[in-house]
Amino acid sequence: MHKWWPLVVVCLGSFMLIVDTTVVTVALPDMARSLDAPLSDMQWVLNIYTLALGIVTLSAGSLGDLYGKRRIFIISLLLFALASLTCGLAGNAAVLIAARGVQGVGGAAMIGTTLALLGSSYEGKDRGVAIGYWSAVLGMAAAAGPILGGVLTQYLSWRAIFYINAPISIVALVLAAMFVPESPREQRARVDIAGIVTFAVFAGSLIYGLITAGEHGWTGTTTLVFFGIAAAALVVFALLERAQQNPMLDIRLFANASFATVMFGVVSSAVAFACLVYTSIWLQGVLRLSPLGAGIALVPMAVTSFLASSLIGKRLHRVPPRVTIGLGLLFNTIGCGLEFLMLHASATAWTLAPGLVAIGLGIGIGGPGTNAAVLASVPKERSGMASGAMATFRQFGQALGVAALGVVFLSSISNRLQGDTADPRATAAAVASGGAPDLPALPDAGAHALGLVFLSTAVLSGLACLFTVLWVRGAKEPVPDQRPAPATGHPAEA
Repeated sequence: MHKWWPLVVVCLGSFMLIVDTTVVTVALPDMARSLDAPLSDMQWVLNIYTLALGIVTLSAGSLGDLYGKRRIFIISLLLFALASLTCGLAGNAAVLIAARGVQGVGGAAMIGTTLALLGSSYEGKDRGVAIGYWSAVLGMAAAAGPILGGVLTQYLSWRAIFYINAPISIVALVLAAMFVPESPREQRARVDIAGIVTFAVFAGSLIYGLITAGEHGWTGTTTLVFFGIAAAALVVFALLERAQQNPMLDIRLFANASFATVMFGVVSSAVAFACLVYTSIWLQGVLRLSPLGAGIALVPMAVTSFLASSLIGKRLHRVPPRVTIGLGLLFNTIGCGLEFLMLHASATAWTLAPGLVAIGLGIGIGGPGTNAAVLASVPKERSGMASGAMATFRQFGQALGVAALGVVFLSSISNRLQGDTADPRATAAAVASGGAPDLPALPDAGAHALGLVFLSTAVLSGLACLFTVLWVRGAKEPVPDQRPAPATGHPAEA
């Protein structure tokens, strides 16, 4: 049993990391009521975590090479635990958002060292067994997130979803200090600070601009200013990375149509996952379900994706990546399209089930082929960079989806309630906290808004599916990736 303690440590840390990407979804309305916060603040509670994960993950592995993977893992666990405690104690939205950002930084450092720790702790067959169990834990965590969030929020408090990380972290810290061996350091490793900063400015400004557009319109001064900052930061980031001999992200990789298309597919799949945020808001703010009820309603997608990845996806490693990725995106398109067609004023939580199952199939089937497609589209010496880019684009896509779909959701409800309430925009914003009045038109407005959210995602997934079929490289026997990309909360990562 002694040799499996490092696996236990890694699984405990990964479980917390994955759960915290999904557990918050069903707690958002309670958070908004407790902190008296608008939807824009709640969007940042989600987005700052995923953005921090995405931005720091690209260079997190270099920290482990420089200072030792075990040391960075322990520091990241401690940082994650302290940030979780601060989240639970937060008295206002600003503190909660800041603490979630620190949580994301700690999570990114864990991502950057997890697989390396397993690789240095196990060899041969044991390594395969360890990675298999670790992958299973990721899938279980993603599936358990909505239910765990619902139970803790309903019967204790939304703060409990953060407090629970403290005892788990303490156990993991003690076991890591006792049983995880330190890995050798690489003196040539480096951290691309300039790249991290410019990418962070680009991503943060773009997301902030989208959220502002939902509140003040696309032509508002603040909206345009932040879009301008995002564009300038992206240009600077590209120039910096092109000029460096060892860039964080080689921009020239995007000249390869296969690589660029796979990244677009990763983003579109992450946007589909972001639909869960507004599905949960509709379930609680319009249908008046409890947090637990909302969590149960979301389970079909998480469980189906886990089962599809475990039972189907892993058996498709000899199928050309364009087929598996394209099939996954097709299921995403069908699932989102079903939701759009089936949502109406008298819809219930069970109305969502068929579409959620189809989306879950898409995530589970498409995920395993993505690694193979990425590795087939880049030079061998760029494989690590490409895997890191995929993890970053997945997180960035989810944050982008939450912000962009929020514009669709809010504006649609507001437009639909014109003439039914004195302040349609305020009523639309109140839906996010479950505080909207019982207007006769609200069920229709809410269903229509959520339907448009899914329609927007269906269009994006459909385009990604078409581009995948046309441009993704399809080797006859793609080699399965033995070092899967860092997980981010999606069941497909299992």
